[in-house]
Amino acid sequence: MFKKVLIANRGEIAVRIIRACRELGLETVAVFSDADRNALHVRYADEAYLLGPAPSRESYLRADKILEIAKKSGAGAIHPGYGFLAERESFAEKCAEMGITFIGPKPSSIAAMGDKIHARATVAKAGVPVVPGTKGVENMTDEDLLRIAPTIGFPLLVKATAGGGGKGMREVQSLEEMPALLQSARREAESAFGDGNVYLEKLIEGARHIEFQILADSFGNVIHLNERECSIQRRHQKLLEESPSLFVDDELRQKMGAVAVQAAKAVDYVNAGTIEFLVDKDRNFYFLEMNTRLQVEHPITEMVTGVDVVAEQIRIARGRQLSYTQDQIQINGHAIECRVNAEDPFNNFVPSTGKITHSLIPTGPGVRVDTGVYPGFDITPFYDPMIAKLIIWGETRAQAILRMRRALEEYRIVGVRTNIPFHQTLMDSHRFMGGQFDTRFIEERFSMDDAFQEDETHAEIAAILATLVAHQATERSAQMVRRNERDASNWKWVGRWERMHR
Repeated sequence: MFKKVLIANRGEIAVRIIRACRELGLETVAVFSDADRNALHVRYADEAYLLGPAPSRESYLRADKILEIAKKSGAGAIHPGYGFLAERESFAEKCAEMGITFIGPKPSSIAAMGDKIHARATVAKAGVPVVPGTKGVENMTDEDLLRIAPTIGFPLLVKATAGGGGKGMREVQSLEEMPALLQSARREAESAFGDGNVYLEKLIEGARHIEFQILADSFGNVIHLNERECSIQRRHQKLLEESPSLFVDDELRQKMGAVAVQAAKAVDYVNAGTIEFLVDKDRNFYFLEMNTRLQVEHPITEMVTGVDVVAEQIRIARGRQLSYTQDQIQINGHAIECRVNAEDPFNNFVPSTGKITHSLIPTGPGVRVDTGVYPGFDITPFYDPMIAKLIIWGETRAQAILRMRRALEEYRIVGVRTNIPFHQTLMDSHRFMGGQFDTRFIEERFSMDDAFQEDETHAEIAAILATLVAHQATERSAQMVRRNERDASNWKWVGRWERMHR
């Protein structure tokens, strides 16, 4: 049984895993690139090793270097987090060959579900409904896809077979624009996942994106932790998630949960995973994909169920049974997660880079912040722009929204632009408050102008505040305290005078 875990990731998820390991009494090993030399996960871990240059292909995607460091450090297990190598069948196999426990599913499950084409074919055989799209499991050329596209019908999606997070995905409205979008999707998929293969899927309009968290142990026990609403997206990238979903009633929840468990059992799944569905306006649901890893939005499930998903991952990897049965999983209250990204919501969400000079994190009842940054940390263009995840719990959805408004107002980040104003505007949206949204809500029916418009004074005010903060820090560091001319304080001198004149 392993006693030391290497975290093959960075940022807030690496910090999250380190904390879970500490609570379980396990030692931790961090890996980092040149750009992350001073990162929080490097400071928190018991040991840390340099991987290489900043680009992920030369650092966090170098499976050979990570395995070499695992052996060198004596780590008995590797937790991949999400992204990078988390859904690489070959990496999981290499870990097994070297006698290192991979904290995740078996290589065969990753192969069956990690590749989106294989996943569709596998669950379809098990009787799970899938979104219409490419059939078969072979890699297809651009010519093949262009020939098949009209039979699927437009609009449709070009999607990367590996990975997720909206990367390697393009929406296609017509056959004429498809060749350029195919090339663009392949390049992005190759850059993000090292695999440029793509497939086609029908775009279901007006759909909800609902996903179910799965936990499975090596003894055949599989449970789901209910659903997460992930329809608030921009360009297929999730921005906000909540649990439970207003759209899902008890009957639909039971049906979708049973299908999610069925899909996991179809590939003999072990550890944590997520079954994602698209649900149309008539509440018909279709299997979208399975993420064979931990999800970014797992904290909201933890908040409403009380289950520590990361700790369960580690326990399962150590050969233990699940700590819970399905009837013990209950929904308690409501949770919302806002992804705080370094990007400018007033300029088409362009990524913002620079040094964080000031950060004030919100606290209080029902507030949790998962982050991997601090004042003085550099936001670079090499990785995902997510700074933190702001997670709020409330007894009701209304209370959760009110708490999120308060927490967003308290959150202060100086040095880079963030999408906090976007989330504040979203919290004030009547459509969002009423649960009247789908996956196209942000792009088609939401505007930052709904609540306020940025005027020229905002930039000036921000510059003045940043200058004052920097000046105050400089003054503190330069302040010198002179020794009093007397050998004691004035209070002591008064006391002595009083005693002398009694």
